[in-house]
Amino acid sequence: MAHAPAHLRHIASANERLLTLNDVLAGNSIDLIKTLPDESVHLILSDIPYGIGAEDWDVLHTNTNSAYLGASPAQAKAGAVFKKRGKPINGWSEADRAIPREYYEWCLTWAPEWLRVLKPGGSALVFAGRRLAHRCIAAMEDSGFSYKDMLAWMRERAPHRAQRLSAVYERRGDEEAAREWDGWRVGNLRPTFEPVLWLTKPYKIGATLADNALIHGVGAYNQDALLKYVSDPDNVLDIGFMPREGGLHPTQKPVRLMQALIELTTQEGQIVLDPFCGSGTTLVAAKQLSRRFIGFEADAGYVEIARKRLYEV
Repeated sequence: MAHAPAHLRHIASANERLLTLNDVLAGNSIDLIKTLPDESVHLILSDIPYGIGAEDWDVLHTNTNSAYLGASPAQAKAGAVFKKRGKPINGWSEADRAIPREYYEWCLTWAPEWLRVLKPGGSALVFAGRRLAHRCIAAMEDSGFSYKDMLAWMRERAPHRAQRLSAVYERRGDEEAAREWDGWRVGNLRPTFEPVLWLTKPYKIGATLADNALIHGVGAYNQDALLKYVSDPDNVLDIGFMPREGGLHPTQKPVRLMQALIELTTQEGQIVLDPFCGSGTTLVAAKQLSRRFIGFEADAGYVEIARKRLYEV
């Protein structure tokens, strides 16, 4: 690792001594991140809520409906087969059209703090949903980040539930319409990839990225390290789960995927922050790679799962 001048190394060390490292902190990440010093973190890597209603914690808008997330009488009667229902893209009311804006506003509650705690040139790698990723990008850009790239993580298993339009007409008894619309679907194509947004904190105007790397230890990317996980240095990441790895969280990601992203952007001994750490996959990957880490998680159950996983590493 290249070394900065002694007086700059001293400043960095003083900030890092104020951190609670190598642990999961229980609580609201928007409150917890305010306790971190300026420019104290080398990488933020997080699978943030997508705002699409995957679980209760993923509902980030104010407009609800009795059928949303399984609350209607019909869903209760149907049981597990119809336990959850997301809002259609068109919405159930005019107020539903505000959901993308509300997601943008939610991202604005944490993006400025992410920028503050990240070292100049440092990366923020964010897993975001395809539907609202652009709102996350806009909020982070409006908070001062530079948008570098969008990576694509290829999912091994992608459920596809696009309903046949002809089946809708068949239930209505409209056989003519069913024949006319045979082959058409309601929904989306199979979701085989998830976006990983790559944003960076701007470094000093007038400096070069090479200068910044010497001072802050971040800014460039390690292509050779990435090639341990993929065959080519592409922005498509085909890295799946190991046997018996999943099942700890509804949106869990593979450890090797997080390792690839950590090695791509950081060096040993540097600090990785995951403000929405869930079952702790980012932290496990960081520990295995000899990085220091900080995790925030609001759900006490997942805090315990993450700590157990870290203890076993």
